[in-house]
Parts: sequence; structure tokens; C-alpha cells
Amino acid sequence: MKQEQEPAGDGVDEVGPGVLRVQLPIDMPGLGHVNTYVLVDERGAAVIDPGLPGRATWSALADRLDKAGVGVKHVHTVVVTHSHPDHYGTAGKLAEETGADIVTHAAFRLWWAPHPCDVHVHDVDPDDDADGDPYAGPTTPWGTPNPRAGTGRDWLDESNFSHPRPARRLRDGDTIELAGRPWVALHTPGHTLDHLCLVDPEHGLLVSGDHVLPSITPHIAGLGTGRDPLKSFLASLDRIADYPGVETALPAHGHPFGTLRQRVDDIKRHHLERLDKLRTLLAGGASATVVELSHELFREAHWGLMAESETYAHLEHLRLRGDLERHDDTGPAAYRTAVGTSPT
Repeated sequence: MKQEQEPAGDGVDEVGPGVLRVQLPIDMPGLGHVNTYVLVDERGAAVIDPGLPGRATWSALADRLDKAGVGVKHVHTVVVTHSHPDHYGTAGKLAEETGADIVTHAAFRLWWAPHPCDVHVHDVDPDDDADGDPYAGPTTPWGTPNPRAGTGRDWLDESNFSHPRPARRLRDGDTIELAGRPWVALHTPGHTLDHLCLVDPEHGLLVSGDHVLPSITPHIAGLGTGRDPLKSFLASLDRIADYPGVETALPAHGHPFGTLRQRVDDIKRHHLERLDKLRTLLAGGASATVVELSHELFREAHWGLMAESETYAHLEHLRLRGDLERHDDTGPAAYRTAVGTSPT
């Protein structure tokens, strides 16, 4: 079993000065828990990534905070690393119950948020803005049904969900006071457009969210994450690995680890190998659809929207580099080697 698949424990671990790790249960593909970090100071505590929406999460969070000696009523800040429900789901309710401020990256949005009024994208290449999110249509660009069409909110129990409304949106390089000291905000797009990491320069801690995980490779979706999310992700990985003084990564799933550079290299290698495999599959003039190619990259047990979306991200990366051509004028998007391009 991978670390990230382990069921949530009910203990409290000190992972840095004033920084406690508790775990909340989740049931998502490949994941058994989310790490919620509790950063204690003289005012009470800040909470990072308070888990999925719902009564079960709320009960578990209250239990863990009590064990940490904090209690729900003493939470003054809720930090959300990115716009996936296992990270933001309980943030709104926690803010309502305590009056806490919600803090996100400046580009934070939920996928159903109307663009001009709720979305303010900063520190993002203009080509990577989320305008015209292709998740809005009834089908994906490769022709399969899109379960996130429409509002995308069917999975929510609205009676137990409060929309997280950020009180502060951090930009890259901003500082925020947590656990009695400054932390630096780093914008790390790729897994999502709005992914936020935090660095504690004094103690060499990195809150890495889903950007770097200890034993699985973060999902890189091809939709709603910018024009070339794989390019953004690889660049963000290098930036994190090269950040001076980081000794311990605090991931959103799995255990804290101290081999950040090695882990970054492993994740990059994984994606480069997938790019090479796609080039090989399309060598010699072959043409194939996103679904067909996803079946070559992923085991059958993993076939479906997530595999197709990640395959699409890799294919679009190669197309934007000039290695591939896309043809979708007569049906689902299909790819082949660009004319005059070597297949290797």
C-alpha cells in the first residue's frame, strides 16, 4: 500500500515548531486520508486543508483539534492549498463557525464559479487563464461524456457545504504569519492552476499540498488547469526543489519527507517517460485518439476520465512544443507526429 492510501489515523504528530499534523478520512481514488496541518500561535491556530465537506469530516476535524489542544473555536485562519474538494471542502463551514479568515492563492476558484466576478488570476501566464474552461461543455475535447458539465455540484450535500470565500488571496512571494513566524507563498501551478505552497525559511519546512507527494505522482489534468499544465507543473517542481534551505516537505497525503530533490527528479522522470512513450506510439505516421492512447499509458483498472485527461495534458504539451499535430475537425481529437518532426 502506498503511503497516500493509508487510512487516516486519529493521532497528533508534531512535525515542526508549532506545527502539528492530524489526518482526516477521505475515500477518493488512490487516497485514504488528507493531512491537515495545525499551526499554533498565541491567538489560537491556523488550519491548512481541512478536508472534504460533510458531517463525517466535521466530526473528525473537531476530534483531532481537541486532541491537539486547540479546539474548533480557537481556529483563526484556514489555509487552502488548492481547489480540490478534499482540501477546501470544510473550509467554508469552519470559517462560518469560528469567524476565521480563509486564505488561498489569488487564482483560487471552484469549477462552477462564474468567471468575471469570482475569479481573479494573478501570477499566471495569460495563456494559462482559466477562461473558457472546457469542462463547461457536455463532452470533453476528445469526445467522451463530461461528468462535470453544467454546475458540477451534483456530488455535494448542499445542507453540509458552505462556499469557501477567501478573505485573503496570496500572490507569489507574499508572506503570511503562521505559528508565530513568516511563511512565504509560492505559486505552483500544474496539479491545479491555483496551487499554493508555503515555505517556512526559518525551519526549512515546505507545505507542499498535492504539488509533491512522497510515493505517488500528482494527477495533471488536461482540462481547467491552463493551456499547458504539464509545462507549468515541471517548472514549478524545479522551483520548489531549488528553493534554498528546505529540509522537510509536509505533503497533503502520505508522511513528511526530507528527500525533496530526489522526489522531484522521480516525478519528472515519470512524466518524461510518458512523453517518450507517446512519441514512440505515434511514430511512423500513426494516428490515435486520446482514449486509445490513454489505454496505452494506464492500466485497465485506471481507464476513464482521469486517465484520459492526463493523457490529453501530455499530448497537448507535445503539440505545443511542435512535436505532434492534433486533428479534431471530423470527430474526437486525434494526434500524430508533426510533419518534419523526428519521432525521438
